[in-house]
Amino acid sequence: MDATRRSFRPVAVSLIMWISTGILVVLMVVIGRALPEDVVFTVSQAATLWALVALVALLAFAVTRSRVHADDHGITVVNGFRRRQLSWDEVGSVAMREGAPWPTLVTRDDERVILFAIQGSDGAAAREAVAWLQGHVR
Repeated sequence: MDATRRSFRPVAVSLIMWISTGILVVLMVVIGRALPEDVVFTVSQAATLWALVALVALLAFAVTRSRVHADDHGITVVNGFRRRQLSWDEVGSVAMREGAPWPTLVTRDDERVILFAIQGSDGAAAREAVAWLQGHVR
């Protein structure tokens, strides 16, 4: 990848979400097997539990899909299942306030787009990413 193109992804958050999903599945199976034989889940109870797992997995998938791709021509932001593509001429600013969970891109039309792929908890890496993006705002 050349110096004029960068991609950002929420790696640590994605990892935590998938590990949490796995732990939830393991806990359900272990607890389900540890219950006495006379305790049986109804179909609706089992379906509710697996629906919860499916919901957590869907959220993990949405987090994993989140990304920011930027190059000299513009920026593409994917937050979950929503994709936004902007040229640098459309971008007014990129900023991340102290203690913010992620940066915010503000368009020239005053629309705000969060950049979920850049996590404030990443510290210096997040600040460097924001500085790189700010350097491309025209």
